Amino acid sequence: MNRIAFAFCSIVALSGAATAQELSIATGGTGGTYYPYGSGFAQVIERHIEGTSVTVEVTAASVENLALLTRGETDIILAAADAVKNAVEGLDAFEGRRVDNIAALGALYANVVQIAVLEERGIQSLDDLRNKRLSVGAPGSATELTSRRMLELQGITYEEVGAQRLSYTESVDAMRDGSLDAAVILAAPPASSVIALAAGQDISILPLTQEEVDRIVESDSAFAPYVLRAGTYDGQDEDVLTFSTPNMLLVNDAMDEELAYQITRVLFEYTQEIVAVHPSAKETTVEFSLASSTVPLHPGARRYYEEVGAEIPARLLP
Repeated sequence: MNRIAFAFCSIVALSGAATAQELSIATGGTGGTYYPYGSGFAQVIERHIEGTSVTVEVTAASVENLALLTRGETDIILAAADAVKNAVEGLDAFEGRRVDNIAALGALYANVVQIAVLEERGIQSLDDLRNKRLSVGAPGSATELTSRRMLELQGITYEEVGAQRLSYTESVDAMRDGSLDAAVILAAPPASSVIALAAGQDISILPLTQEEVDRIVESDSAFAPYVLRAGTYDGQDEDVLTFSTPNMLLVNDAMDEELAYQITRVLFEYTQEIVAVHPSAKETTVEFSLASSTVPLHPGARRYYEEVGAEIPARLLP
C-alpha cells in the first residue's frame, strides 16, 4: 500500500513539474539597484502569474545579462539602454557579435551616474581623478562601459585613474580601507552602495559641468542630463549635475507571446509591490516605458500596451 501511495505521489509530482513555469531573471550585483528591483519583480511574477516560479540571478549586470539572454541561459534580464544599443549595433564589448534576438517588454527607471569620492582626497572635478584610484565598475557591466565612455570624452585614460574593475560591494570595501579614492555607481538613487559609503566616512557625489554633460549626451542618444537633488543622501546639501540612461526589461524574441503579455501586465498592474522593495519602481509607468525603450517590443508586450490604449512609437514596432 505504501509503495502504491508513493508511486501515485510521484506521478502527481512529476505532472506538476511538467506544467509549472520556471523562469530566471538576470539582475546585477547586490550593491546596486538591479538586484533588489529584480527580486521584487520576481515576487510579483510568482504571486500574480499562477504556477510560475522565478530564480533571481546575481550577475555583473548589463553586458553579462545580454550575453546570457542571447545564449538562452536566462529568460528575463535588466540592462542599461546604452549597453543594449551597443549590443544591437555590435559596438564596444559586442564588436563582432551583434545581438539580434532580443525584444523589449519595456523600460523601468533611469540609471544615474553617481561618482562617489572620499572628501579628504580633494577631488572636485573629473580632471582631479587623474593620479587617483577609481573603480569603473565590474567587468561585464554597463557601469564599466559608461565609465570608459565618460573618461574617454574627457581625455582621461584608464591608466591615469588607476582603473579598477570592481563590483559596488568591492568598491565600498576598498573605499572604506583607503585603497580606493572614488567609484562610479550607475544605479537608481538612492543607491544602497552610496548609502553604505556615507555611513562609514565623509563622501561627496562629484558634480559634472554642463559642458561635460552636453558632450556625453551628444555622444549617445541613450544618455540624458540628470539632476541629483539635494538631500538624496545624508550630507548632500546641493543639487548635483550628472547624466542618466534608462534601464530595459528584455526577453528573447522567441518567448511565448502569452507569457510575455502576462509578465508585462503584472509589471504595470502591481508596480506598487515593487516600490515596496525599491523606490526606483516609482518611475515604472507605461508612459516612461514607451518614451524610453530603445528596441522593438515583444508581440506580447505590444498587446498589453495596445489593450491599455497607449500609443506605441514607430521605433518600437518590428
